[in-house]
Amino acid sequence: MIDAYGIHLGPLYVHFYALILGLGIFVATWYTTRRAKRVGISADTIWDALSWAFVPGIIGARLYHVLTPTPASGITTQYYIEHPLEILAIWNGGLGIYGAIIGGALGLWLYTRRHHYSLLQFLDLAVPGILIAQAIGRWGNFVNQELYGAPTTLPWAVYIDLKHRVAGYEQYSTFQPIFLYESIWNLISLGIILLIERRWRERLRAGDLMAIYLMFYATGRFLLDFVRLDSNGIGPLTTAQWLSVTIFVVAGVILFVRHRRKVAVVETT
Repeated sequence: MIDAYGIHLGPLYVHFYALILGLGIFVATWYTTRRAKRVGISADTIWDALSWAFVPGIIGARLYHVLTPTPASGITTQYYIEHPLEILAIWNGGLGIYGAIIGGALGLWLYTRRHHYSLLQFLDLAVPGILIAQAIGRWGNFVNQELYGAPTTLPWAVYIDLKHRVAGYEQYSTFQPIFLYESIWNLISLGIILLIERRWRERLRAGDLMAIYLMFYATGRFLLDFVRLDSNGIGPLTTAQWLSVTIFVVAGVILFVRHRRKVAVVETT
């Protein structure tokens, strides 16, 4: 039997949210294997690296949500402390991309350190796949009726059931589809990053694509949080916006310093 959130297979219940996330990860990894072959890295190596990055990535994504739950979820960090088993219920939604990046990068660092690969090279290989996974995975938010913005009557507005509406907005039924905007932004970022890689391949240094990706994602997340209804705020900005500003500045400074040094070396030789 199929319902709005998943498929019943006897005693098992497979959530569409998990299926969509799984599809995103599979397509992303497959695409990364194609990129890796161009530089002499086997597909088996990429799948092996995924096995090291996957679990830390999920743990990081979940912990980010647990520590900064959205008001729309109706759950607080204190609730998770009092009900620790609920932390494992990722099929109900609640994964933070920043936590996934940190956790996944940690797992990948352990893998590359153990097998004597370049972490920065692997991160650059993974960037397009990460964007693909995000673009696909955001549709899991559509299934769970989360990650939406201010009320609207635009033709592409998404309908939200009463039980999933943010407190104070129960009288509205259609909202901005933030998940759709972020999915589109990820695809635009993917196209631009692939163009940058193609046109300036000789000028790029290992780790540049990851830094550029972080700047693109931070920009999109910062802007979209002005429309979201389910974000925690710290002063004039949301938690995610403060983090986005920090990531954008740090990644931008790293790019600037690395390439400024490169230019300086060329001018002195």
